[in-house]
Amino acid sequence: MSPRPDVPEAFAEPCRAFLAFVRVECGLVDNTLAAYSRDLRDLLNDLESWGVKSIHAASPRDLIRHMAELRSRRELSSASIARHLATIRMFFRFLASNRVIEQDPTDLLERPTQWQRLPNLLSAANIRALLAAPELHAALTLTQPGEERGPPLWMRDKAILEFMYACGLRASEVGTLELNSVKPTLRAAIVTGKGNKQRMIPFGKPALAAMERYTERCRAQLVKPDGRDKGKLFLSRTGRPLERVAIWQIVTRYAALAGLHKVHPHMLRHSFATHMLVGGADLRVVQDLLGHSNIATTQVYTRVDGPRLKEVHRKFHPRA
Repeated sequence: MSPRPDVPEAFAEPCRAFLAFVRVECGLVDNTLAAYSRDLRDLLNDLESWGVKSIHAASPRDLIRHMAELRSRRELSSASIARHLATIRMFFRFLASNRVIEQDPTDLLERPTQWQRLPNLLSAANIRALLAAPELHAALTLTQPGEERGPPLWMRDKAILEFMYACGLRASEVGTLELNSVKPTLRAAIVTGKGNKQRMIPFGKPALAAMERYTERCRAQLVKPDGRDKGKLFLSRTGRPLERVAIWQIVTRYAALAGLHKVHPHMLRHSFATHMLVGGADLRVVQDLLGHSNIATTQVYTRVDGPRLKEVHRKFHPRA
């Protein structure tokens, strides 16, 4: 991936070298590379506007000013600024390690304070309503003559929702899920996540039933002879792999039909993790299922279920 066209020419070569490094050596996925490219574009455009002629001339003061601009001008949250800072640190450390610059100007930068935000999630009752929405929609439309034409896409949508909740998948992982990576006899799926890391995730009978119905009665009609499906499990109406934005639209559409508001795909992942922990799953197991490299990322879900914490405290604390 090369830097975006609006990266200043004076900084283009080090930017290109860095993005090639994180793509090849670090194995980052396209979405992460795009985020790195956007972060660098913002920084390098600021540097150019302040009269910084080359990457060698960037000072800690310039970087601090850029971080302040992100908060004041763009009104980014602490979490977003921390993401920008991580990109900038990695960029300058790469340049310093390759002796493009003599000293890393990010050494003096402090990480912005972040409040620990609890993830939004759906209750078990809301999950049931969401998973039932595709069948409810199909029942309503089939009563209207001429409404159901072509492949029954509601079967695909039902399978997507079941898999997202059963396996805690990211939207990007749903789109890249291979047909051959789902093992019906094992009731497990091999999922490729961030950094191209693979993990095996078991799923239950409802997800299996939804997947088999979709592959037999819907996907078979979507596949075209030119191989445009690329072996992916979930396909669009035109037979191509579903893109992430389409998966977002599917989730939000059926959430609205179920009477739920402000629901996005990651909420199914949050709900999966929280419901697993509430049910007694080990934190390390949930970490593996989510594909988190750091258990601290998984631990946020232990802070969500307040009533359960109180119940455990009452049950086991001698002075509760």
